[in-house]
Amino acid sequence: MVPALVGAATKDAKPDWIEASPKALHLDPDALAALDQQIQNGAYQKITSILIARHGQLGFERYYDEGGAAALRNTRSVTKTVTSMLTGIAIDQGHIRDVDARLLPLLARPSPPANPDPRKDAMRIEDVLTMSGPLECDDWSEHSRGNEERMYLIEDWVGFFVDLPIQGYPAWIPKPADSPYGRSFRYCTAGVTTLGQAVQNAVGMPLPEFAARHLFEPLGIQSVSWQYSPLGLAQGGGGLSLRSRDLLKLAQLYLDDGMYRHTEVVSADWVKASSTAHAQVEAAPKIDYGYLWWLLDLPLANGETIHLVAMNGTGGNTVLYVPSLDASIVVTTENYDVQGAPRLTLKLLSELVIPAIVSESH
Repeated sequence: MVPALVGAATKDAKPDWIEASPKALHLDPDALAALDQQIQNGAYQKITSILIARHGQLGFERYYDEGGAAALRNTRSVTKTVTSMLTGIAIDQGHIRDVDARLLPLLARPSPPANPDPRKDAMRIEDVLTMSGPLECDDWSEHSRGNEERMYLIEDWVGFFVDLPIQGYPAWIPKPADSPYGRSFRYCTAGVTTLGQAVQNAVGMPLPEFAARHLFEPLGIQSVSWQYSPLGLAQGGGGLSLRSRDLLKLAQLYLDDGMYRHTEVVSADWVKASSTAHAQVEAAPKIDYGYLWWLLDLPLANGETIHLVAMNGTGGNTVLYVPSLDASIVVTTENYDVQGAPRLTLKLLSELVIPAIVSESH
């Protein structure tokens, strides 16, 4: 497969990015050629696309599958960060008071949840935005009652989440009070799925319609495919498919403090709050969590580290921006069954992608 070049003419590609040569954007052509060759040789398994923009201009665009630029990429949990964006827009517009708004009243459930507890009643929007709420939900533990694979087996995904029991903290699990930022992080798809329902109820329209009107259309995003629960709820926790170029727009939007072509799509305050650490995922390498954004200090081969703000999904899919380099990046993959796929993408970023973006101070 010959990779498509920046500016390549395809019937579905739209002139939605200003394009520039790698040299004009201080991207190293030799490093990009080496990156391209490694991907084609299969060194990083099944990478399907890599895009790099700098200073708001697209300088590198390659596709490694038959779908090319027109293909909708299912980047799985990258969807969670889109739900964060929609939450911020709903707050900006006054549909939700703020992140301290209680979750359960926004859900308007017909009956009280199982396992009643005052801590469940007090659960806030911020608790699900930071993956650190009071309910026992952990996708990274096959034993967790809230593991997402159990959610998919039942009809009512929101009911699945709100009926969960309160999380216990045996000696080997840090309590929130003993954790950085005062929160105990546990990756929970069901919580973000439920957040989508809360946003939908608050704005008074289906989540895909709200997204189309207030996020996708302002960005010129037209090709969209959602996944749905058995009860017809758009899945805010995963499965949204977008073109690679449109994914890149989402990273660029936050790199530009919520502005797109001189129009505010998301407030700068929400961008700042979302990209600020609220919970810790790992101590080393340092990975924190914002409002459904991953905040990573990535070690590079030269011993330096660089700060990335990322939307991540299963298989090592990532959509990110690098504030210090004024760069946005998309890596899509089909490495869903590859062990350690997220680490493989981090290796790709640290050894090939980031080093190709040359510091302009040199």
